[in-house]
Amino acid sequence: MTTIELRMPPEWHPQDWLWIGFPHLAEEWSGVIDAAQEQIAAFASAVADSGQQVRLIVRDAANEARARSLVSGAVTLERRVYGDVWLRDTGPLVVCGGEQRCARLFGFNGWGGKYLMPGDEAIGADLAASAGLAADRCDWILEGGALDGDGTGLVATTAQCLLNPNRNPALSKADLEARLARDLGYDRVLWLGDGLINDHTDGHVDNLARFVAPSRLALPRATGPDDPNAAIYADAAARARDFGVEVVEVPSPGLVEWGGMIQPASYMNFVIANNVVIVPVFGTQHDEDGVAAIAELFPRHAVIGLMADAVLAGGGGFHCSSQQMPSI
Repeated sequence: MTTIELRMPPEWHPQDWLWIGFPHLAEEWSGVIDAAQEQIAAFASAVADSGQQVRLIVRDAANEARARSLVSGAVTLERRVYGDVWLRDTGPLVVCGGEQRCARLFGFNGWGGKYLMPGDEAIGADLAASAGLAADRCDWILEGGALDGDGTGLVATTAQCLLNPNRNPALSKADLEARLARDLGYDRVLWLGDGLINDHTDGHVDNLARFVAPSRLALPRATGPDDPNAAIYADAAARARDFGVEVVEVPSPGLVEWGGMIQPASYMNFVIANNVVIVPVFGTQHDEDGVAAIAELFPRHAVIGLMADAVLAGGGGFHCSSQQMPSI
């Protein structure tokens, strides 16, 4: 009997729908929950209005009513139990092969024990069951935002996150590579170094580097002498080129500070849907250039920049709040 290889498709693979989490815990949003809800709603509406199904996950009746008041009628609302909105990390990772499709459910420990909320450990299994997916539990800690694959078996990640002892202290680099191959079909790993400064996920790669085609990696380019992540961008680009990957550069948002603290603002936290790419913007002078550069990478998609400063204040971006269901 032939064994069909199951692999996690790249994000540009056709999708049946997009799950998005809707903010509901005011205490997690530093006084900006209303703005964060409006920004997530605008994101959900933009994808749904492009012709793709969106399943916006809401917490309770009041949260559902607030969401319905903000989103397009094309958005489907689903009430579920979850902690925070970051479904990229707590939702199921879906692997495909032939006519098969199933979910991989990984351990989740609140990004290394920093943020543990009731519901976050269970939402992945709940979403998989709601989609009718068989689900396999994997014996290690992993968040989806820590990975970005190109569809050929190549995946990018950061050593800062995946090798962090607060995730899988008993697993070596070789152990992690073996598990990426076994569970997600990634047989080659591009190890980048650190993620962005003050990214509380310990440097998720989806805020730093994103594949836009096989072996083609988008990375930020520092936009001024005060860009706090300039050395991180340069190191990532050098590692990628040394690996043999083509690097395309996108202007960064530059220095974004609130209350004297550097924020991990990044256009790399864009979302690739079937017909549209949604890029987070932050009200900086580089927003227009960043969106235009990403638009050049996706000539078959509409590329839209949407304000995401309040979402960032809650700890993430549009990509972090979403998880796609790949088609078979």
